[in-house]
Amino acid sequence: MGRWEPGARERLVEAALDLFADPGFEQTTVADIAARAGVTERTFFRHFADKREVLFAGSNEFQAGVLAAIEGAPAGLSPLEAAETGMEAAAEFLQSRPDVDFPRRRAAAIAANRSLQERELLKLATVATESARALERRGASATEAAVAAEVAMAAFRLAFERWVTAPEALDLPALVRERVAAFRALT
Repeated sequence: MGRWEPGARERLVEAALDLFADPGFEQTTVADIAARAGVTERTFFRHFADKREVLFAGSNEFQAGVLAAIEGAPAGLSPLEAAETGMEAAAEFLQSRPDVDFPRRRAAAIAANRSLQERELLKLATVATESARALERRGASATEAAVAAEVAMAAFRLAFERWVTAPEALDLPALVRERVAAFRALT
């Protein structure tokens, strides 16, 4: 096994995504992932706490980007506009990944497993809650902040679902803007 070979993390992610697709998340072990990546299990655990973390390791960075965008948004924006800015930043973060197939493959792995779906929803709910807190720090009332954060998160989720299932390349930040505009039109 290539103990000191560079790129172990990337190989682990690639191996995990391949195995999560076939034979499936539940059937895949850490040992399987490590063997496919050509590293030891110990190397796997240097990079990830467990096999789920291959899919969720970027969650903190994702949330930090959303919150930084909300906090850095121009002062005159409404709570919804500031929340939309955060979701657009999240969209740009995902779209700019060097591994352009990762979000699509990750989404497929999550869609195929109920416990991963629940974890994904929990992570997104946490981002929405923290976004609401950031909006309150900008001066929004608790109600305005909660509604704006939830609307922006719903718009992001709908845009993301469209983005990862589209056969053609789409602009994820533009999809977020379109979904927020659709929510505005409904009200």
